[in-house]
Amino acid sequence: MKVVAISDTHAPRRWRSCPPAVAELLRGADVILHAGDVCTAEVLDELAGFAPVHAVLGNNDGPDVAAWGAPERLEIDLDGLRVGMVHDSGPAKGRLARLRRAFPDAGLVVFGHSHIPWDEGEGGFRVFNPGSPTDRRRQPHGTVGILTVEAGRLVAAEIVAVT
Repeated sequence: MKVVAISDTHAPRRWRSCPPAVAELLRGADVILHAGDVCTAEVLDELAGFAPVHAVLGNNDGPDVAAWGAPERLEIDLDGLRVGMVHDSGPAKGRLARLRRAFPDAGLVVFGHSHIPWDEGEGGFRVFNPGSPTDRRRQPHGTVGILTVEAGRLVAAEIVAVT
């Protein structure tokens, strides 16, 4: 299963439409995970044209994103892998243990908010922030994440530069 993780698109200020490099990665996705700060539900509708979308609310998301169906926290099953999603994971220090406590049944937690790509794991538990494709802040590139899930296991995780 090809999973594209994306966060912090900040439309319409940063995302007017899907950037071509992002669209290329979305083609062939089985599912898209948006970790918040969509800022307008039209982005989720646009992404849904590529694959089914699961999203959580970010601190900049309004009622239209909530009405679209994005909760503050989400737990889903992807091909047998339990995945937790939240926008703000808190400070980097203690993140892995904190998210393990928050999502005890998950093997993977996808988050956003910082715009800083992050991939850390321990003992079969992994936390992953795809960064932002459109608002890189102090990062060298805008990024998204590509995750590969097979038979209940995360077999690959990659941060991909799109700018």
